[in-house]
Amino acid sequence: MILIHIDQSDDRYPTTLNRFLGNQAPECIFALGDLGILRRKPLGLFCSVKCPGDLILQTYDLARKLRDGGIVVISGFHSPMEKECLSLLLKGKQPVIWCPAKRLTVNRMPKEYAGPISEGRLLMLSPFGERIKRAREDIARFRNEFAAALADRVFVAYASRGARPRASAKRFLDGVSPF
Repeated sequence: MILIHIDQSDDRYPTTLNRFLGNQAPECIFALGDLGILRRKPLGLFCSVKCPGDLILQTYDLARKLRDGGIVVISGFHSPMEKECLSLLLKGKQPVIWCPAKRLTVNRMPKEYAGPISEGRLLMLSPFGERIKRAREDIARFRNEFAAALADRVFVAYASRGARPRASAKRFLDGVSPF
């Protein structure tokens, strides 16, 4: 498994990052996995940490339908609901794009992700270099904006007032097709 560095001058650099993030677009992004997955028009999936029970069940059902329908999903998969969705999505055959709010490392890759990466079903992307070793609130907010900028459409399962998913969704809903 090789960590791929893609700077803005590289043909593989997603042009949507410049379009949606403007001067905040990262100079370089880091990837593990098949970059071709980005061309599959992913659906952005976001959910606040606190999510009402009825929406948890509905979102879980939606994740199953997305998996069974072969829909590529992109997210930070950080909140409890998002983590559940990642677990469910990785049981399918469709690709998934995971954008952690920290640097990517090959030598600390959990075993459950190495298989899907080598099978071409999981692409991990990060705009964060060596300095960012842990997720922080500001880093998570930018990660959500980064993932939303790469999404063709966005679905926000639940966004509590002032939450990162709400801020990211509001910023990009004008330029991204709703789900």
